[in-house]
Amino acid sequence: MTTDRTQDYLLGLVRELCKLPRETGWVEFKENNADPNEIGEYISALANSAVLADKAFAYLVWGVRDGCQDIVGTVFDPFAAKVGEEELENWLLHMLTPKIDFRFFKVASDDKPVVILEIGRAFRHPVQFQHQEYIRIGSYKKRLKDFPEIERKLWRAFEQIPFEEMAAAENIAGDQVLKLLDYPAYFDLLKLPLPANREQILAALEVEHFIRRQDSGKWCVTNLGAILFAKRLEDFHSLQRKAVRVIQYQGNNRIQTMKEQEGSKGYACGFEGLIGYINALLPANEVIGQALRKAVPMYPELAIRELVANALIHQDFFITGAGPMIELFADRMEITSPGNLLVNVDRMLDNPPQSRNEALASFMRRAGFCEERGSGIDKVVFYTETYQLPAPDFEVVKSSLRVTMFAHRPLSRMNHEDKTRACYQHACLRYVQRSFMTNTTIRERFGLDVKNSATASRMIKEAVTAGVIKLYDEAAPPKLRQYVPYWA
Repeated sequence: MTTDRTQDYLLGLVRELCKLPRETGWVEFKENNADPNEIGEYISALANSAVLADKAFAYLVWGVRDGCQDIVGTVFDPFAAKVGEEELENWLLHMLTPKIDFRFFKVASDDKPVVILEIGRAFRHPVQFQHQEYIRIGSYKKRLKDFPEIERKLWRAFEQIPFEEMAAAENIAGDQVLKLLDYPAYFDLLKLPLPANREQILAALEVEHFIRRQDSGKWCVTNLGAILFAKRLEDFHSLQRKAVRVIQYQGNNRIQTMKEQEGSKGYACGFEGLIGYINALLPANEVIGQALRKAVPMYPELAIRELVANALIHQDFFITGAGPMIELFADRMEITSPGNLLVNVDRMLDNPPQSRNEALASFMRRAGFCEERGSGIDKVVFYTETYQLPAPDFEVVKSSLRVTMFAHRPLSRMNHEDKTRACYQHACLRYVQRSFMTNTTIRERFGLDVKNSATASRMIKEAVTAGVIKLYDEAAPPKLRQYVPYWA
């Protein structure tokens, strides 16, 4: 089993798991319980429950007190543990059917040792331990056969195999796998040394579920492996129309195309090139400061990266004949991704996005292409406000999500819709930061002087009338009024 998780990644994972309100079907906390049979039963239960929760991984964590989720440390050492004369990890692997990927990791949180067992979700069949299938019912581990309705639900879930796990290419030799995939990019992105031989490279790709060994002894490249690291997406039939298109237009409409480029590489190995290409096409605003001219990007690069990554990650791959598209106009940039949103379009700031493609999203976050779950859109709005740009527009158009970033224009040229949308997003951003929108914060958002308080008040009043924000305390005097989103 390989260890490709950095200590920072593991510490962040522990923190996020400890934030959960209670144990879930895909997470279990222990302090020092090291009984091998208990661990094996939990692997079966958690792997099966991860399917029902639509999670790529489940976790068994030692060193965290159950109930309060306090980190207390553990004396359990999976790498020293044995069952008879056999190492614990190997013994567990022999007792599980079918063979699944699981990995132990050790990390220190506040100098307290914590052990994480990362368990891959079951695939096609329930995972058995010693010929017995287990499941989580609430926070309890139970035999699956005692809950026939849940067993039926689990089998129905197996019938809905995620796109990422489906085959992009089957029955190919190891050498062909390495010709199809840009495997050096994988090791570069995760800052891992390139293995010395082909077998080690293939083993690493298999652990990540980029490839899968078949009964024939040859390999299957999964959609996940291909969409991330294909040297040429056109080599994979299922992904031919999933390449990113970038179109630059003359002016503010689609009448005259200046440039059009369709990407060819997988999303991970081609991401930096894609962002570089977009930035090269975008004009810069020239500003003068202290007698020096300097070019300032039209849009914040961090916002562009986040929106492009989201378009790649959250698309519906089962929509055929459509892929992500980035369109550049003189006054705006539109990023379109096929597939309806899984959350309300107005609640993207406060609701972590639900992904159809959890494994894809997880890897893109690990590789640093986008923020951790739930913080990306916050940052898009934050940087938009920092640049004092019109608020981005999120809209669903013909079963696709379209996000529009607008070039700079003064407040006097913003229409009613622009101002109302900006007030709403500003209120959302302040609220998720545990603060409030006020006349002062709106003036700061638009770069208005204190003498323009009346202008800010009018925008706030219009947003209240539109029903997108509301007073936090209706009894507060006018100068002390604070505002929150309508849903708060």
